[in-house]
Amino acid sequence: MNHNYETRVEWTPDMMLEVRLNEPDDFLKAKETLSRVGVLSKKDNTLYQSVHILHKKGAYYLTSFKELFLLDGKYNNLTVNDLQRRNRIAFLLQDWGLVKIVYPEKFQDVCPMNQIKVIPFREKTDYNLVSKYTIGKKIAPEVETE
Repeated sequence: MNHNYETRVEWTPDMMLEVRLNEPDDFLKAKETLSRVGVLSKKDNTLYQSVHILHKKGAYYLTSFKELFLLDGKYNNLTVNDLQRRNRIAFLLQDWGLVKIVYPEKFQDVCPMNQIKVIPFREKTDYNLVSKYTIGKKIAPEVETE
């Protein structure tokens, strides 16, 4: 594909990647696995999680952390490469039997595997695993003091 990887995407919610779980406890398995898949820092042993699993209104989605910011109404610079990375990771989870992609034909544009690092479970303590978005985290309202 001859995409400019840094081309910004005009994102809409219908671009979200829906998945189905094979077993009810696969949600937690997918969530834990995704915490070990992402982009590795060149400076240190920090892995930045790229994709999250979202449960919304009875459906499950694999989303880039940037898509989550957009769902929150925040500006973000989502790029073609972000979606390609999300798609590649979704197909990995499907290959591993954790999810089934609902419309796989819509998500065939994937990044090369060399753009993604998968940390084996047994090595996760050797890395600093960082999530740039926390699902369900509420910001506490400011309390006025006198």
